[in-house]
Amino acid sequence: ADGRIFVFDFGWYTVFVMPALKPQLVTFNIATGAIVKIFAVLLGLWFLYIIRDVVVMIFVALMLAAVIDPFADWLQKRNIPRGIAVLAIYILLLGAVSALLILIIPPLLDETGRIVKNFGSLFGRVTIALGLGKVTLGDGGLGDLQRLLSGLGSGVERGLAGAFSTITGFFGGLLGFVVVLVMTFYMVVEENALRRFFRAVAPESVQPYLAGLLTRVQEKIGAWLRGQLALSAAVAVLVYIGLSILGVEYALVLALLAGLAEFVPYAGPVVAAIPAVIIGLADSSLKGVLTMALYLVIQQIENNFLVPKIMQRVIGLNPIISIVSLLIGARVGGVVGAILAIPLATAVSVFAADMIEMKRARGV
Repeated sequence: ADGRIFVFDFGWYTVFVMPALKPQLVTFNIATGAIVKIFAVLLGLWFLYIIRDVVVMIFVALMLAAVIDPFADWLQKRNIPRGIAVLAIYILLLGAVSALLILIIPPLLDETGRIVKNFGSLFGRVTIALGLGKVTLGDGGLGDLQRLLSGLGSGVERGLAGAFSTITGFFGGLLGFVVVLVMTFYMVVEENALRRFFRAVAPESVQPYLAGLLTRVQEKIGAWLRGQLALSAAVAVLVYIGLSILGVEYALVLALLAGLAEFVPYAGPVVAAIPAVIIGLADSSLKGVLTMALYLVIQQIENNFLVPKIMQRVIGLNPIISIVSLLIGARVGGVVGAILAIPLATAVSVFAADMIEMKRARGV
């Protein structure tokens, strides 16, 4: 009712809107190029969603290439052809993983089966150790709690089976695994392949930046992943040795849990310690206290020795960002999303840091 005339200029045609008698000209100029760019972005996002499985495989290959690349460089400097070096690394890694699985899987399955079978009685033993008396299924709410805890064992088993099914389904089983290995091989052997790709599709003005960004992202993800794997392995070994000395049951399962929990900052080690302390308490109060002390000692060794030595060159993410990334990744992509969350967040953080630095340089 204020008499304004709205003029919408879409480049190829103009729309006039006159809602009142006293005209006041207000112009909205929407360039054709801007509309085309918006549609192009939406189309690109839709296309990425359609090929999301392929995108994940490419990102996994990039992660593996970032881990393998320094070892390939080291072998190449010793006059070993890069292709032969990568094949040698593949053979060593596959051999080590196969040997590890052969050694670990049988006792792991045995311990997991015993946990599932004995979870109900475990709770009763813990309550006795804590001085709460013997709790039976008929004791009302505590009985319900015991039944709930007894069901957790089978829930864990189903969860592990579901996680395996998710991963194998996502990558298309053996074929997807082979494709990832082949892509990783060519990414490491053909060091400049992605840079040539950027030169082919990206404007010349941004090619140097994209090449530098790719290098920094690969270096950061590779350093983080190598360091994290080494840290997880060290913690798992320490936990296994310590629990075995104390005579705590299910030492292998608890050690693997402690190693995996290292990927979750701060909260992970605490969560991994809880079931170990509970299982220790199931034997005796003293063993529960000693188990708690063991985890505290390992945490101090990690913070004061392992992290400074192993992760000294790695600039990690903010712990809050890491945890939020893991939660979002798990929500969006399940197990695969959780696995890729931290590396993807690391790549985004490198790009975001560049954008902030550019704004500061322009005085914005």
